[in-house]
Amino acid sequence: MALTTRRRALTTLGAALAGAVVLPGSQAWAGSPDRSRRPLWNAHAHNDYEHPRPLFDALDHRFGSVEADIFLVGDQLLIGHDSSELDPTRTLESLYLDPLAAIVKNNHGSVYRGWRRPLQLLIDIKTEGSSTYAELDRHLRRCPHLFTRYDHGRIHRGPVTAVISGDRAARVPMEAQDERLAFYDGRLTDLGSTAPASFISLISDNWTQVFTWSGDGTFPDAERRKLYGITAAAHARGQQVRFWATPDVAGPARDALWTELLAAGVDYLNTDDLAGLEAFLDSHPTA
Repeated sequence: MALTTRRRALTTLGAALAGAVVLPGSQAWAGSPDRSRRPLWNAHAHNDYEHPRPLFDALDHRFGSVEADIFLVGDQLLIGHDSSELDPTRTLESLYLDPLAAIVKNNHGSVYRGWRRPLQLLIDIKTEGSSTYAELDRHLRRCPHLFTRYDHGRIHRGPVTAVISGDRAARVPMEAQDERLAFYDGRLTDLGSTAPASFISLISDNWTQVFTWSGDGTFPDAERRKLYGITAAAHARGQQVRFWATPDVAGPARDALWTELLAAGVDYLNTDDLAGLEAFLDSHPTA
């Protein structure tokens, strides 16, 4: 029998514990009743499912966005970073949709009790985009009141906003829909395009392919102007901004880069270090 890695074992245990939290008749995760502990809307949990308790660890650290990678296997959407990691018990429903539905019900219509702003659920498609999105759309429609909805040009905000990333082939079927429960994660090449924010709600890109600075030394003026230009252009169109592949090793360089991102108005800081980003954002209360 193959040995299970320690992280895999912890994650599987966490999923089981999370599932136990939302069983009928039990007390779902309710969010902090203390409104002084504000949700950290700038915090994005990269590869959230790799934490011991997917979703719940990010919520305990008050994150405003979580990321789940999905693979289409039959009619199931399995969670994992690589196809070799897939487990039929770890589905989009079991780790995210069902717990979120229970949390929202328990909190009277929101993920964080007393805060009406939606949680972002970034769904990264790892298999062929068109067919995977078609199945994902069917899954999302099983709990329509959970999600922010686009309906013939109008947006109706829900407790959770699903944003679709990953394989680019999902774009065509999404754009063809007059009514949908998800939005699209664009790239910097989409800035200034004809696609509106009601379709491309988020602009994401690889930091290392756009900038050379990694937090050490002084941020070059030309790169700072470029960053400010990106956020200004996106925000003018009602879009949010996120970069992945930013430095994520605790220390002065990461803090310096996060400080510049916040100052420029970047909407989501990407991390695997939930406690580290929570502490950083708590020390920057104006963020």
